[in-house]
Amino acid sequence: MTAPASPVPSLDGPWTHRDVAANGARFHIAELGRGPLVLLLHGFPQFWWSWRHQLPALADAGYRAVAMDLRGVGGSDRTPRGYDPANLALDVTGVIRSLGEPDAALVGHDLGGYLAWTAAVMRPKLIRRLAVSSMPHPRRWRAAMLRDVRQSAAGSHIWGFQRPLVPERQLVADDGALVGRLISRWSGPRLPEAFDEEALATYRRAMCVPSTAHCSVEPYRWLVRSLARPDGVQFYRRMKRPVRVPTLHLHGSLDPVLRTRSAAGSGQYVEAPYRWRLFDGLGHFPHEEDPASFSTELIDWLKDPEPDR
Repeated sequence: MTAPASPVPSLDGPWTHRDVAANGARFHIAELGRGPLVLLLHGFPQFWWSWRHQLPALADAGYRAVAMDLRGVGGSDRTPRGYDPANLALDVTGVIRSLGEPDAALVGHDLGGYLAWTAAVMRPKLIRRLAVSSMPHPRRWRAAMLRDVRQSAAGSHIWGFQRPLVPERQLVADDGALVGRLISRWSGPRLPEAFDEEALATYRRAMCVPSTAHCSVEPYRWLVRSLARPDGVQFYRRMKRPVRVPTLHLHGSLDPVLRTRSAAGSGQYVEAPYRWRLFDGLGHFPHEEDPASFSTELIDWLKDPEPDR
């Protein structure tokens, strides 16, 4: 499977688009600005465009801001395999190397946050700082999904992804209508100003690119199906190793997908300055629901030479 040349129309902006090779695949990136690298990782059901507000904000603040499409999404390659978190994290660190940078501040949302946590453990020398939004540490996520009935219910879509073929068909039915409903359902009360019809239509179109729906749910299938398999046990054992880079953990107080209780406490896995920031009144997409506040928090932390614990 390969990526189409132009997965979604009308995405021009101050950024430039190009492809980079990493970890045996080709990845689409949008980049803007010069300075220390800040690499942005999107979540589900989105693609690089979810960082459209942060790209210019970071560039104006003196950073080289790069938003990449994860494997199987947007303009990146749709490979038949390779959707386990360890390999996806190697995609991320491979892109850092391909960009010619010695390291990066890694910023991830949702699934991108899961991969950011993973990359910081697997390749700590390549990660200068870590910022995660709307996603607990992988071990915290696993414990919450298995032991917390409310979190298990909140993540019911992940259990639903385990069915063969059905999730893919549901995601592309009626021109991706489910994608629009999920974003609306998971957002806080600021939905109209955060996601107008054009924005929702953009995400819907992106999901309808052939093979995208299948590739989008494959990581979640691995997360559940591997829980009792040797590869899954080995992965979560590996994730016991602490994160040793300054970490900013961002979360919306009204997030219906990842409960605040599930995300809070991830600092126990960080042996470095750790800052927890809860955005009052925001849902699962704080970087889009209140981009100004999110960008300000992120940039102030990136510029802080001694981030507090």
